[in-house]
This record gives sequence, structure tokens and C-alpha cells, in this order.
Amino acid sequence: MSTAQAFFQSSSPFGLDLILRGAKERLSPILMTAPVAAFALLPIVLGGNRPGHEIEHPMAVVILGGLVSSTVLNLLVMPVLYWRFGGKQW
Repeated sequence: MSTAQAFFQSSSPFGLDLILRGAKERLSPILMTAPVAAFALLPIVLGGNRPGHEIEHPMAVVILGGLVSSTVLNLLVMPVLYWRFGGKQW
């Protein structure tokens, strides 16, 4: 069962408190994994296009950009979308 389904089946009514609770529960795992992966990629990104790194550098830039964008989306955009559209019954 997903976390969202557990929230919906709990006794708590859907609202801002429930959204903030879910965001707080996701905060720790996201902030533990994304920066660790980003720190591992920083030497490759900052090293630039050195000889022998023609494939690694662009790939590291794309992965780092994906980590940053997914972190922002998960921590900021998703709670707002849940707040806006989550209470509607489909």
C-alpha cells in the first residue's frame, strides 16, 4: 500500500495538515539521498571536458540537473499540487 493510500484511509481528513505531514515524512529521505549523489558527481562536473571525460562530463551534468529538479519538484511542487487537486473526488 502506498503512503498516499494510507493517508487517505487514515482517520485524518484531507487538508493542509495531512499534506504537510506527508511532505515532512518525505523530506528526510530526499535530503539524505540527493545531496550524497550530487556530491559524488561534483568532481566530474567541475572538472569540465578534460581529455578522456568526453562522455562522463555531459552525463554528470544531466544527472545533477535531474537531481536538483526532482528534489525541488518533490519538496515544493508536489505538496502544492496535492493541496490544489488532492481533495477532489474523481
